[in-house]
Amino acid sequence: MPDITCTRCGQTRAGFDKSPFPGPIGARIVAETCQPCWEDWKKQQTMLINHYGLNVMDPQARKFLTQNMSAFLFKSGGGDAVDTTKQGTIAW
Repeated sequence: MPDITCTRCGQTRAGFDKSPFPGPIGARIVAETCQPCWEDWKKQQTMLINHYGLNVMDPQARKFLTQNMSAFLFKSGGGDAVDTTKQGTIAW
């Protein structure tokens, strides 16, 4: 496992042997994200799925999670704070 400097936490830590996510964003995760920050994202993702009652088979829900993942891992804005008034829906 090569060490990388993580975009999210700024620390140099162990990277990944293989991508934890498919496609170009997966390649970016391998290049720019450490394993502890990926584990933090998985916890955040679970919280979003449960809070909003997301069906991960729904393309809109997957898009919502991917946008939040990019914002969380790469500090790229567009990440939604958990809005308790929208519990059970992802309509924004």
